[in-house]
Parts: sequence; C-alpha cells; structure tokens
Amino acid sequence: MLKDEKKTASVSERVVEVDGGLLGEADNALLAKLGYKSEFKREFSLIETVSFAFSIMGVVASVSSTLVFGLASGGHVGMVFGWLIPSLFVMTIALSMAEMASSMPTSAGLYYFSAKLAPPKYAALSSWITGWANITGQVTLVCGIDFTCAQMITSAISVSSNGATNLSLGATYGILLVILFSHGIVCSAATSVLARLNLFYVLINVGTTIAAIIALLVVSGDNKVSTKDAFTLFENNTGWASNGWAFILAFTSPMWTLTGYDSAAHISEEVSGAARAAPIAILVGVGATASLGWLLLIAASFVTISVTDLLNSELPLPMAQLFLDVLGKRGMLAIWSLIIVVQYVTGAAQCVDASRVVFAFARDNALPGSRWWKRINRHTMTPVNAVWFVVGVSAICGVLGFSETALTSLAGSSVIGLYTSYAAPIFLRITSGRDKLVPGPFHLGRWAVPIGAIAVAWVSFMVVMLFFPPGSNTTAVDMNYAVVIIMGVFVFATLWWILSARHWFHGPIKNVDDASSTQSAPEKPNLSAEESIQT
Repeated sequence: MLKDEKKTASVSERVVEVDGGLLGEADNALLAKLGYKSEFKREFSLIETVSFAFSIMGVVASVSSTLVFGLASGGHVGMVFGWLIPSLFVMTIALSMAEMASSMPTSAGLYYFSAKLAPPKYAALSSWITGWANITGQVTLVCGIDFTCAQMITSAISVSSNGATNLSLGATYGILLVILFSHGIVCSAATSVLARLNLFYVLINVGTTIAAIIALLVVSGDNKVSTKDAFTLFENNTGWASNGWAFILAFTSPMWTLTGYDSAAHISEEVSGAARAAPIAILVGVGATASLGWLLLIAASFVTISVTDLLNSELPLPMAQLFLDVLGKRGMLAIWSLIIVVQYVTGAAQCVDASRVVFAFARDNALPGSRWWKRINRHTMTPVNAVWFVVGVSAICGVLGFSETALTSLAGSSVIGLYTSYAAPIFLRITSGRDKLVPGPFHLGRWAVPIGAIAVAWVSFMVVMLFFPPGSNTTAVDMNYAVVIIMGVFVFATLWWILSARHWFHGPIKNVDDASSTQSAPEKPNLSAEESIQT
C-alpha cells in the first residue's frame, strides 16, 4: 500500500529540500511542459539566485564606470536625479519581466517569451528578433564590463606610480584578454561552484558599496558642498544648448548599470523552485542596485567640489579622481582595489549569463555552429563551449577599445540590444499575448497592461536617446557609432532570416517528447505554472 502511494505521489510530494531551496520534479515537469528536457543540475537556491541577479549589476563598480555621464549632463543634479528617475521606470520593466519569468522559467528567457506571446504567424520572427537583440547585448556587455575593469587597473597603476606609468591602449587590451581568459576558466565550473561563488560576489559588492559611501562622507570632513547644491546645482557640460536634453543624457548611467537582471530567467533551469526564485531575484536585484547606487551618488555629489576638475582629470574614470581627491593616494588605492574586484566578479557573472543565452539560442539552432555551442560538458554539466564562445567574441569586440569613441558606442549598443529584447516580449504581453500568459506564482493581474505600457514607452524613448552623440558639435572622432554596431547585427540577422532562417527556424524547438513530459507529472498534465509549484 505504501509503495503504491509512493508511485502515485504528486509532484510536490516528491520534492526534496536542498540548501533551503526546493529541488524536485516540479521544476522539471514545468520545464517539460515548456518543451525542454532538464540538462542542468538545479543547484542555485533562492538566496544564490538573488545574489546572482544583484551581482551582475555590480553597483559600486558600475557607478564608478559611468559617473562621467551624470557629471557632464547636469553635474550634481545629473548625478542624483539622473539616476533616480530612470530607476523608477526600470522597475516597471523588472515587474513585467518578473511576471513572464515566473510563468515560463527557462534559459531561453526573452526570446522564448516572445515566441509564446506573439501571434502564431509571427512567433518565429518575433523570437528571432528578440534573440538576436539579446545575444548582441549580452556579449557586448561582457566586453564593456571587462574593458572597464582593465581601465580601472590602469588607473590604479597610474595613481600608485604618481602618474609616471600610464599604460597604452595596447597594454589595456592585453589586460582585457587576461581578464576574459580567467573568466572563461571560472565560468566553465560546475553549477554548484558558480552558485556558491555568487554568495561571495554579493558580500564584496554590498560591502564595498557601503564602505565607499562611509569613506567619502567621513573622510571629506567639512569639505563638502551644501545640501542645496548637492541636490539642485545644475551644470551643463555636454555642449547641447538645451539643459533639458543635457539632463536626459544623464540617464545613460543607470540604464547601463540596471541591465542584466534578465539573468535570473536565463539560469532558471539551474534554480530550485525557479518559478518563484526568478521573479524575486529580478525585483530584489533591481531594487537593491537602484537604492544603493542612489545613496552612493548622493555621497559623491556631496564631496564633489568641482565638476569641471573631475571631468578634466587625466585618469580614465572621474570616480577614480574623486576618490583620490577625498581619500588621498593610499585610501583611494584601498577602495579602488575592492572596486576592481567588484567589477571583475560582475564580469564573471555576466559571462555566465551570456553563455546561458548562447546555449539556449543554439539549442534552438539559431546560431552559426549551434551544434557546438549547445553541448553540455559531461563533467561540469554546464555549457562550457558557450562560455568560450562568449569569451572569444568579447575579445574580438574589445579591439574597439583602441578608440574611446568606439568603446563608448559598444557600451551603448549593449544597453540598446538588451532593452530592445526586454521590450519586445513585454509589448507582446500587453497586446497579442494578453490571454496567452499562464500566470505563475508571481503575476501582475490587472496591473500588467498599464505597467507594461509604461515599460515599453520608456524603452522606446531610451533607445532613441542612446543613439544620440554625447555632444552637439559632433565629428567623426566623437560620433556615437552605436547605430553602426546595432545596424550591423540587424542587417546580418535580417539577411540570414530572409535568405535562409525563415525556412527552418520556427521558434523554440521542443526537445522533450510528450511521454517524458507525462512521466514527469503523471497526475496533472495540464498544470499551470503556478499550480505545478503550489499543488
């Protein structure tokens, strides 16, 4: 009797507890319903998934990398409110994405969402466009993060030598290659190792951010601007005549930082209780990063005595000069070393995220050489080939770093690519997919449409803004070439679609048969995403 009861137990009764997270047949049954067989070990717990989504945005390092945008585009106002306003709008995107990730927790993520929410006639094309936009953003973001890490290292070398040693762009590129290679090794590890590493990532990230805020406010003493100036002093150093437009350009900083939170969806096949953990990770990651980033920028605003001096610094990053001015050489090198570590682990987390996107897209045969990139290493049970694909393409993109303008354009391209891929399924969710989404444990209910509409409108506005050059008097040297990079990928993907892919790419490919799906959840083959977790 007991044996028979065990054989007919429901999915939820057969789940086992691992590291505080639920790991069992419920996750795999839901994945099978989505059309994929389970190929990973589910070793990310809830806290590790949240840590991953938070770490990938690397708040203190990202703020340090992008401070120049706020400084030039509004000074103190640009730093403080140029961060706050976009952060509020990004939360609408995070809410919409969290709802879809809860309903469809698969590594395919955004392009899978587009395929399932689009009208059947356009499902494949929607999936193709979303996938290529996401791939572009993911890989170029790895390059952008790691090249900035290399720049941080060169800044530290310059300060430690009192300006006697200033490495060339060639040397900076060499450092980039070393960083990328080390990330390839780290990210090829087993899921259990990657999950534990993210606990360290989040500790160093949060700890360094808090340390930077305290150090700036305490060590500066009375050498601060007034509260009124810290929040209201506006300076336009962009060259644009319109102060309003100059201020809008400050939005680049948070838009660059608040990217990659779709990572929680992309690792969902490695997560216990993914339908719950993924949306929580997305929302906590974005909320915590936005909040800590704003506090850090408020502290930076108070201790910025001269915006012009920071912008004219010989160091590659104005934040490095700010730390040097406030903390002195030793203090700056101490905090800067920690920020370099944060930037490094941010790049490592992003490399994992990008590799999962490459794996998933290749699993549906949508990339050149897909048969190589979709292979799972039998020792680590992770897509090692996809990891090295990301490393290789990032190294090629890094050549653009020999031109500061090209590198900035590459950074803009990553944001445009990612946010385009975010907006596409959200747009489909509030139009053709209103009645198609099966609610997961987290859903927006009647708020889905208004929140989604705000998210799509915001992304549309920001994409246009990110194509603009930073100054009004533009030459070939300081032009924003993001449009060239984005259009290059668009033309390639479009031609491939017209000439070939439209004949064989039909969107996500089901690689699990109905029998295996039924065996995974014999009692309730028609469970919704929420029911399969809550039964």
